[in-house]
Amino acid sequence: MRLPEENIGSFSPVVQRLWAMMNPCVICPRNCKVFRSKGQIGFCGIPDMPVVSSRGPHFGEESVLVGRGGSGTIFFAGCNLGCVFCQNYDISHFRHGQPITLSELAEFMLDLQSYGCSNINFVTPTHVAPAVAAALEIARKNGLNLPTVYNSGGYDSVETMKLLDGLLDIYMPDMKFSDSASAREFASADDYPEISFAAVKEMHRQVGDLKIEKGLAVRGLLVRHLVLPNKVGGSFRIIDFLAEQISPNTAINVMDQYRPCFKADEHPQINRLPKSEEIEEVRQYALKKGLNVIT
Repeated sequence: MRLPEENIGSFSPVVQRLWAMMNPCVICPRNCKVFRSKGQIGFCGIPDMPVVSSRGPHFGEESVLVGRGGSGTIFFAGCNLGCVFCQNYDISHFRHGQPITLSELAEFMLDLQSYGCSNINFVTPTHVAPAVAAALEIARKNGLNLPTVYNSGGYDSVETMKLLDGLLDIYMPDMKFSDSASAREFASADDYPEISFAAVKEMHRQVGDLKIEKGLAVRGLLVRHLVLPNKVGGSFRIIDFLAEQISPNTAINVMDQYRPCFKADEHPQINRLPKSEEIEEVRQYALKKGLNVIT
């Protein structure tokens, strides 16, 4: 299906407001204040229209997202974090991908639905949130009815999140660090802890605890936490925050996939795989605090 292009003035006031927030850009906590619609780029390296590196059914996501048809992932190039251990550095740091229009993005969503995917999963969408919102409006007018997943790095602006209220079904943020020094060294974002904690509070306010029907997530918050070596992520504080300030029923995936990639070899604390006991210690602590630990 080829959808006609639409100008920004034809979208809802929410989309128009989000678009205005890119000129100058205050979409994310970086507040680069570049004029992206004029081709200027900030930290994320992407102008106003998104760059997509790949899309298709993904069977490596959490089981509650995969189902029979896979999670319908759309991977966006660029990122507002500078993680030195990034496993997708060719996409996030080197921005490999194809620039697309809003209508093309909507077509991708409809194609994934036609393939039988269980949801539409926007991977690293923070810096292109206005385009995601606009394309969602187009896609829904043309028959999109799948749950949508906002799969972010957790470095999200509360103001932007509030504008997305009602547009998304499932928030799946990373919570990478609870320590500012680690966030500064490993992601160039020393304010990451307070930013991510505030963003997750807003996400939960909008969608609540994760709801699962017939084995598939349909709405709610699902937090990912990648266990890093030597406790540099501050895992226990993140779990305490979720259990005590979000909900004791918060769904969390304690992830064991860390491996030293990209520039991790320049940082001795993270230049190794986490030990199995380090991962299990975090998982057991999450269970002890009563969280909904999923895989």
